[in-house]
Amino acid sequence: MSIKPQTISLPAKAPQERRFVFVLLERFTMLCFACAVESLRIANRMAGRELYTWVLAGEGGGPVRCSNGTEFRVDMDLSELDRDDTLFLCGGIDVQEATTRRLVAWLRREARRGVTMGGLCTAGYTLAKAGLLDGKKATIHWENQDSFAEEFTDVTLTKSVFVVDGNRITTAGGTASIDLMLKIIADDHGEELANAVADQLIYSSIRTDQDTQRLSIPTRIGVRHPRLSRVIQIMETAIEDPISPANLAEEVGMSTRQLERLFRRYLDRSPKRYYMELRLQKARNLLMQTDMSVINVALACGFASPSHFSKCYRAHYHTTPYRERGSQGAGQPGATRLSI
Repeated sequence: MSIKPQTISLPAKAPQERRFVFVLLERFTMLCFACAVESLRIANRMAGRELYTWVLAGEGGGPVRCSNGTEFRVDMDLSELDRDDTLFLCGGIDVQEATTRRLVAWLRREARRGVTMGGLCTAGYTLAKAGLLDGKKATIHWENQDSFAEEFTDVTLTKSVFVVDGNRITTAGGTASIDLMLKIIADDHGEELANAVADQLIYSSIRTDQDTQRLSIPTRIGVRHPRLSRVIQIMETAIEDPISPANLAEEVGMSTRQLERLFRRYLDRSPKRYYMELRLQKARNLLMQTDMSVINVALACGFASPSHFSKCYRAHYHTTPYRERGSQGAGQPGATRLSI
């Protein structure tokens, strides 16, 4: 049994039907795509009429498989769009491999025609590869931020759940698609409809572009100590040029010995060890997600020499950076990875 919802009154000057074109990249993430489409579907249902329509596109026009193995039939190839369409690329695992020359050329052509474009999940990479985010603010899933920042220096990368900069839109993936669509619905048809859609989704905490995608440091480490959180925040923003424990301690108004005791008590490791783990984690991300040389990865993570980097990496991950890169098939077409 289905219950017909009470329809929402729309503003008198509400725009007419708006079409979205979802371009599914091979191994895209279903969650971000489903969150976007369901938000639009529910908006239509709550309004009592068709405010939004959508079609699915894919390179070649054949079936596209998402990251969980489900296969989707698309409605069209990479065809010419109407200028009023809104295009959303849906990315996921191995987005670099899915970012083909034909796709990039098509995006550039449609961008010249003035089409509004967005990248859901890792598809911000594809927009950036096409040069369509140069000089703009953007976001991407936190796991891919290190590699994105290294490759696309002309893009102002943020940690927001979504970013709208002119006619370019990016999201951090996952449920961030809901937040973005609720903003679009509110802009098009008012807050009342957007809130009604959120209620239908049982989405009780709507985020804006001012919200960051990762949990707060106290939540992530399970410790609510303001000085410890502040030190870790400083560490996370100073990976390439590590700060000494003495300077970190001075920054938060305590002695080096007090800082040592703080880390031992709450994290069961020294500040130096914790800092090293942060740097090595970034190094592993860069090795697995970019084509950067091992030497450049070492420098980007604050290691003065490749030999010292290799020694530290092996002690922590039980393999060398070169073998780690080799295990991902580095040097092969499409071998580098961006994934969630």
